[in-house]
Amino acid sequence: MEHAHILLSLTLIGVLGSLAQWLAWLVKLPAILFLLLVGLLLGPVTGWLRPDALFGELLFPIVSLAVAVILFEGSLTLQLRQIRGLESVVRNLVSIGALLTWGVIAVAAHWLLGLVWPLALLFGALVVVTGPTVIVPMLRTVRPTARVANVLRWEGIVIDPLGALLAVLVFEFILASATGAGAWQHVLAGFGRTLAVGGLLGAAAGHGLGLALRRVWVPEYLTNVVTLTAVFGVFTAANLVQAESGLLAVTVMGMWLANMKQVPVEEILDFKESLSVLLISGLFIILAARLEPAQLAVLGPPALALFAVIQFVARPLDVLVSTFGSSLNWRERALLAWIAPRGIIAAAVSALFALRLEQAGYAQAPLLVSLTFFVIITTVLLQSATARPLAHWLGVAEPEPRGLLIIGANQVARAIGLVLQEQGFPVMLTDNHWPNIRDARMAGLPVFYGQAISEIADRHLNLVGFGYMLGLSQNDHLNVLAALRYRHEFGRHNIYTLPPPQNGDAERRVATLETRGHLLFRADATWKRLASLLAQGAEIKVTPLTDSFTLEGYLASRQQRVIPMFAITPKGRLRIFSVDDTPKAGPGWKVIGLVEAVSGTDSEARPPNEEKAR
Repeated sequence: MEHAHILLSLTLIGVLGSLAQWLAWLVKLPAILFLLLVGLLLGPVTGWLRPDALFGELLFPIVSLAVAVILFEGSLTLQLRQIRGLESVVRNLVSIGALLTWGVIAVAAHWLLGLVWPLALLFGALVVVTGPTVIVPMLRTVRPTARVANVLRWEGIVIDPLGALLAVLVFEFILASATGAGAWQHVLAGFGRTLAVGGLLGAAAGHGLGLALRRVWVPEYLTNVVTLTAVFGVFTAANLVQAESGLLAVTVMGMWLANMKQVPVEEILDFKESLSVLLISGLFIILAARLEPAQLAVLGPPALALFAVIQFVARPLDVLVSTFGSSLNWRERALLAWIAPRGIIAAAVSALFALRLEQAGYAQAPLLVSLTFFVIITTVLLQSATARPLAHWLGVAEPEPRGLLIIGANQVARAIGLVLQEQGFPVMLTDNHWPNIRDARMAGLPVFYGQAISEIADRHLNLVGFGYMLGLSQNDHLNVLAALRYRHEFGRHNIYTLPPPQNGDAERRVATLETRGHLLFRADATWKRLASLLAQGAEIKVTPLTDSFTLEGYLASRQQRVIPMFAITPKGRLRIFSVDDTPKAGPGWKVIGLVEAVSGTDSEARPPNEEKAR
C-alpha cells in the first residue's frame, strides 16, 4: 500500500470519526450509528478502506490495546457507593443473567439459522456482552434515573471482560473437542487460571498505582502517561501469563483505583475519556470496514427472527431473573429489559475467532462476523431510537438539567437563588457556615450544609437535574476549587464564578481565569460590590422584553444603573450573562438584573411590567 494512501486512510478515519461523534451530539443519537455507517461506506460499499491491508498483522494487537484502554477508563468510574443496595442486581446480571442469555441465544441461533452447536454456543457467548462503548453514549442521550444508569453502566463494564472470557472458554472447548482431549478439564483449568491471573495482577497493579499517585511519587505532568503505559503493561503481562486474562486485569485495576481513598483520578478520567472517544471512533470504523458484502447478503428473515429473540425474550428474561427481590420498581425493570446494545468486544472477538475457526475447518465460521455486526446494528438502532421516549413514558428519565448548584449561601447567593427559584429553576445552595444555611432555609431555599468540594458532598449531594454551577461564595479560592471540582460533572461551559477581587494581584487573577470558568455578569461584579449594592437597597428585578422595549432599551432606561444577570427565553431556558457572553435577548424574553437604588426622587422611567423579586 502506498505511503500517501496509508496517511490519507489514517487521517480520514480520525476526521470522519470526529464528524460522526459531532453529528451524534447534534441530533442526540448514539455515535455508534454514524460510526458504523461510515465504516460500512468506506469498506463494503466503496471498498476504499481495507483495514487488513492497512494495518497487516498489527490490526488485532492495536484493537486489543485500544479495548483495554476503553475498559480501564470505564472501570475508573465504578465506585461501589453508586450501586449501594443494588449490588445483587449487578452481580446477577453478569453471572446468572449472562448464562441465561447465552443459553437462549445459542438455542435460537441453532434452530433459526442452522448453526452447528459449537458455533451456536460461541455466537451466544459473543453477544452476551453489552459494553461501555455503546452503553455510556446511550446513557448520555437517554438520561435515565441514577439507579437505572448506574446498573446499566456497571453491567456494561463488568460484563465485557467476563463475556470475552466466556467466549474464549467456549472457543477453547471447541478446539479441545476437535482434538479429542479432555475438553471440560481444559476449559475449567483455563477459567481458574484466567480469574486468578487477571484478578490478582489487576488488584496489585491498581493498588500500586494508587499508592504512587496518592503519595505523589509521580509528577503531575507524567500522571496520564504513566497511567496509560501501566494499563498497556498490565494488559500485556496478564496475557503473557494466561491468554485472554488482560481485559479482566485492566478492569479490576480501574475498579481498584476508583475505590481507593484520596487517589486523584479526576485528571486521569479527563484524559482517558478524550482518548476513549478517539479510540472508539476508530475501532468501530475499522471493524465495520472489514465486513464483506457477501457476508451481509446472506442475512435475511432468520437473522431478524434471531434479533427478535435477543431483544424480546433473552434480555427481558435476564432482567426478570436478575432483579427478582430487588428494590427496583417495574418501570425501572422495564427500561433495563429494553436497553442492552452490543458493542466493540463482540465485534473484535468475533472477527478473531471466525478467522481461526475457518482455518480449523468450520465452513459456517464467517457467518459469525456478519451475524455479530447485524446484532450490534439492530440493537443499537432500535434501542437508541426508542429508549429515550420509553424512559419518559415510564417516568424513569432524569429531568432536563435546569438546576443550578450555587456555591455559598450568603446574602448575595440567597438573593440570586430566590429569584431563580421564583422563575422555576431548581437551586441548591451549599455552605459550611451555619448562619448562612439557617437564613437560606428560613427563606425557603434548598441547602446542603457542608463544603461543596468535600467527600461528604461527593457521597450525599444529589445533582440529578442540575446542569450549572455558580460560584457565589465570598471566598474566591473556594469558587475556583469548586469550578475545578464540578467541571467534569457539568462541563466546562456550564461553570460560572464571580470575578476575583479587584484589589488582588492582577497577575495572579489572570492566571486563574482558565480554571475558574466563565466570569459572571460583568468584570466589576465582584462579591464585595454585589453585597454592597444589596446593602444599599439595590433590588433584583425581572423585566419582560417586547418589540418596543428591547435589551438596549432596558439598559438605557436604567442609565447603566443595572447589572444584567440572567435572561430567560420564551421556551423557559436560562441564559447567563458573563464577561465573555451577552445573550441576544429579544421579544418574549425576560431579563433578570440587579437594579441599583436611586437616591432622592426616582424620576427614572420604570420599564413596563417589571417585577420585583422578593
